[in-house]
Amino acid sequence: MRTAKIRRDTKETRISGALKIEGRGRYDISTGIRFLDHMLELFAKHGGFDLTLKAEGDLDVDQHHTVEDTGIVLGQLFAKALGDRKGINRAGYFILPMDETLAMVAVDLGGRPALVYKDLVKVRLVGDLQSELAEDFFGGFVQHAGANLHAKVLYGRSNHHKLEAIFKCFARAMKFACSKDARLKDQLPSTKGLL
Repeated sequence: MRTAKIRRDTKETRISGALKIEGRGRYDISTGIRFLDHMLELFAKHGGFDLTLKAEGDLDVDQHHTVEDTGIVLGQLFAKALGDRKGINRAGYFILPMDETLAMVAVDLGGRPALVYKDLVKVRLVGDLQSELAEDFFGGFVQHAGANLHAKVLYGRSNHHKLEAIFKCFARAMKFACSKDARLKDQLPSTKGLL
């Protein structure tokens, strides 16, 4: 089983996390931002990952440090749990309708961080989450997971649905990218021989 545990303490946040890639969609998440908790809970459920994540941050200042650092820790968890990445599919994508909203996410775990993000959210808050910080969450993730991530809402009305559709797509794309191909179990998924 591919698992990882991380503890990351800074002057702004204290975050501990544990991940099991071949999980059962179990989660225990508390960031102090309930909507972010909800997004990470559904990420674990729809990806089939077991995820524990506890974050304490300087929310009296702003949500930015907590949200971005949570993305960093999630990226570190995946990087550690994936190990040398031999035999993984490496890339995955998913398109998901959520009522009136349609979103897509494509991910490549090839070692190079890049993010293209368009969520079409037009309000400052979705639930209690400062909506602009969703992009910072994914920015932290890609930098520390060594991933390319393209996330886009094609259309929709509900801002809640827009973010939820992205996180569900993210989960499903990661589920496939992390999964192993038995025929290629001893090979890196790269013609370079290095990720």
